Amino acid sequence: MTTPAALQKLVTWLSPAFPVGAFAWSAGLETAIADRRVTSAERLQSWIEGALAHGGVHTDAIVLAEAWRVIRGDIALGEATRTALSDLADLSLALTSSRERWMETTTIGDNYVLAAKHWPSDVLARLPQPCPYPVAVGAIAAAHAIDLEDTLLAWLTATVHGQVSVAVRLVPLGQSDGLRVMSALEPRVAALARTAATATLADIGTIAYAADIAQMRHETLEPRIFRS
Repeated sequence: MTTPAALQKLVTWLSPAFPVGAFAWSAGLETAIADRRVTSAERLQSWIEGALAHGGVHTDAIVLAEAWRVIRGDIALGEATRTALSDLADLSLALTSSRERWMETTTIGDNYVLAAKHWPSDVLARLPQPCPYPVAVGAIAAAHAIDLEDTLLAWLTATVHGQVSVAVRLVPLGQSDGLRVMSALEPRVAALARTAATATLADIGTIAYAADIAQMRHETLEPRIFRS
């Protein structure tokens, strides 16, 4: 189990105050809102549920878990660790569906690594450049002996909250509607955290075509507020 000291790190690393710039990205949700696909709390919840069950969030959760296992399986953090993390990063980036999605995961991931240097660890020197966000979170959490399922739960919760924040600003939704969506999605988030903790790379697969297309179309969306 995660110790109180480790949990404190996890809460800090995935809080809105941690300077990774995630607030600037919408993962295609801005396009869905502009197209009137997401116009209410109910539609927002459905959109996020799709990402959790079949989209990039589901895939990233499995990648995060694999990065965690790479580090926990080689406490010495030798050259094999560097190679394994590099290969995992290549896979993660190959799975991105658009240029903006590639930029989103690498920009946030690199910012995460930079900010995490205030908690020194040998793992930081083994991380690839650029470093996808889920690879960074999984590897750094493992290096600090933070439980995998706890890490997944916190990361998924932060991801969902980020999507809700986008909708609160753009739909716009009221704060109460946003909180209602957060509350309703808690069982889904917890279930994915449990599933991803035991999943392997062979379990990766997505069918979230609407989200992928929304991310691709965002590149030409005008006007736009978010970077993806």
